[in-house]
Amino acid sequence: MKHWLLILFFATGFSIFAFSQKQVRKDIREGNKEYKQGKMTDAELDYRKALEGNARSIEAAYNLGNTLYKQGKMQEAFEQYQTVLNNESDKNKLSMAWHNMGNILMAAKDYGKSINAYKNALRNNPKDDETRYNLALAQKLWEDQQQQQQNQNQDQKQDEQQQKEQEQQQKEQEQKEQEQKEQEQQQKEQEQQQNKNEMSKQNADQILDAMMQDEKNTQDRVKMEQMKRQKQKQGTSKNW
Repeated sequence: MKHWLLILFFATGFSIFAFSQKQVRKDIREGNKEYKQGKMTDAELDYRKALEGNARSIEAAYNLGNTLYKQGKMQEAFEQYQTVLNNESDKNKLSMAWHNMGNILMAAKDYGKSINAYKNALRNNPKDDETRYNLALAQKLWEDQQQQQQNQNQDQKQDEQQQKEQEQQQKEQEQKEQEQKEQEQQQKEQEQQQNKNEMSKQNADQILDAMMQDEKNTQDRVKMEQMKRQKQKQGTSKNW
């Protein structure tokens, strides 16, 4: 009895799995149909339903990536293509996944990584002329980007050098102005000291002149007194 139940269990499980896979294929077909009609939102929903039924469906993952790519959802599309790379062994499908990843990287202007993606695509399918063209374009854009970056770095260095020179000139100008101010201040102090010395000398001369004038006046008064006394003596009569 247990053996019969076990067989019945496996039979039922296989039937459910077969039905699930049938539904997955149906969802993928519906998604493909809507993708061709340009109904990207509806196609996305069908591919996601297919992945819910079978998370390892490479076809659903790849087609979902294409649908997301068409809608501009580049990061999500990139993740779906990575899922393909991690689970697929068919070289043609790997080449297509690498090609689309290269397109996303080139659109993001990450030309270095896009070059590697295109090279991986060509390793899996060397006859893909579209990938070869995209690789050549990515290499040209990468070279232009490097040249532009080099020019920008050179311009930046020139600007930095020019700024340093301007700062040095400004510093020298400020130093020159400071030295000039110090010289003017020193000259002003010297003039003030000179004026002070001249005033001191002038005051000393004035004091000396005043002293000499006082002495002269004193001497003149003494002489006048002497002359006055002399006259008085001459005018006095003697008693015999």
